[in-house]
Amino acid sequence: MVKLNPFDIQGFVARGYNLPKANFLLAEILDADAGRHLVQRVAGQVTTAERWEQGKKPLSTLNIAFTWQGFVKLGLPDATLISFPVEFCQGMRLRNRILGDVGKNDPKYWDPVWQDDKVHVWLAINAINPDELAKRTAEVCRLMEETGGARLLATQSASSVYIDGKPTPKEHFGFTDGFGNPDFEGVERDTIPGQGKLTPDGKWAPLATGEFILGYPDESQELPACPVPYLLGINGTYMAYRKIHQNVATFRKYLEEKGKEYAGGKEKLAAKLAGRWRDGTPVELSPDQPDPALVKDQQRNTNFTYGNDAGGVRCPVGGHIRRMNPRDAFGFNGALVNRRRIMRRGLPYGEYTPEDQPARDEDDHGIVFMALGASLFRQFEFVQQQWVEYGNDAHLGNDKDPLVGRHDEGSNKHIVQGTADPANAPFICRNLPQFVEMRGGGYFFLPSLTALRLIGDGSVDPR
Repeated sequence: MVKLNPFDIQGFVARGYNLPKANFLLAEILDADAGRHLVQRVAGQVTTAERWEQGKKPLSTLNIAFTWQGFVKLGLPDATLISFPVEFCQGMRLRNRILGDVGKNDPKYWDPVWQDDKVHVWLAINAINPDELAKRTAEVCRLMEETGGARLLATQSASSVYIDGKPTPKEHFGFTDGFGNPDFEGVERDTIPGQGKLTPDGKWAPLATGEFILGYPDESQELPACPVPYLLGINGTYMAYRKIHQNVATFRKYLEEKGKEYAGGKEKLAAKLAGRWRDGTPVELSPDQPDPALVKDQQRNTNFTYGNDAGGVRCPVGGHIRRMNPRDAFGFNGALVNRRRIMRRGLPYGEYTPEDQPARDEDDHGIVFMALGASLFRQFEFVQQQWVEYGNDAHLGNDKDPLVGRHDEGSNKHIVQGTADPANAPFICRNLPQFVEMRGGGYFFLPSLTALRLIGDGSVDPR
């Protein structure tokens, strides 16, 4: 049994905070000494993975991460800098072709803050309400000014979608989000069926800790590659941060038009694109209608496999959630997929357009998506390249993820497998438009509290 030190791990790594408001501050380090002083001060305020007492959730949280260029600016030793993996050193922008960030997703179209390598620090503030968010954000900005440790380049605001004045788990396309983050050993939470890995007897168990946090064995029973010195890497993890714009008007128009052609109608077509009905019901468990009781039941809403649905007649083989986590669809009881799992964090950004009101693609709305794992290359990059931008593993050729894949004009499709029953007839979604577009992103490392103190003291020593 793995025992983690929750006081040394950033809370953002260990849990989803489920706080509805957030600001992600993107900053540039101007001076190594002042930057280290800032890190030293922030380390004393970082929210750790310490378990919250019942009913005592904090009003706000603070976490910090760095790009490789940020570590350069902080003056980390050369031997340490070259010990980081190449994908982290290069950064997301320079790996755009590997990730499929071309065409409309090309970095030249990203927000100005991502056009060079000036984003060195990511400071995440999550809060219970706008007032607490503003208060904590102002405190962090004052800290940057007092120490001279960093210059604020941009603030990315994010928020749960509010409907009738209440925060919801919806995103701008109308789907209920937030299901299925992986269970792994050592985290203080109940294991939820379907969120870990399959055991030979068909049950579920937590994944190895080393899939998500450095310093612990992973699913191959090896220690994931760790930067030197060891204390700098242990209890830390990598993060891919992506700002994803959603073309809401295009999505709604496509559903309306193709929903008239599809025997199941608009809502069922949406479910066949995503792998879940818009209320969150998995189509693998309920292929013909949403089931609110199933959505609310944590023992069932992620407790399913695809091994008995090889043809995709319940959940299409190319459906979004099936691509992101194929479970046992590739055989071997899911063992091949266990090395590719990613821990997801994120919130929508921008104003939500209710379903009964006209939407515009030009409006600034989408999702701030963050993927955490012990290996950017083996986990995030593999999933993005092979399962989002290609379909070879699922025998779908070059077909891309129908929702988040890059669709060249008039050349992409999504196959909805079906049966002889006219109500569940096969259907081909032709001419898929591009529903989402990249607006920027980068690769970050979230150090442990020990590592933050080492960086702040200037005592990182790889010898």
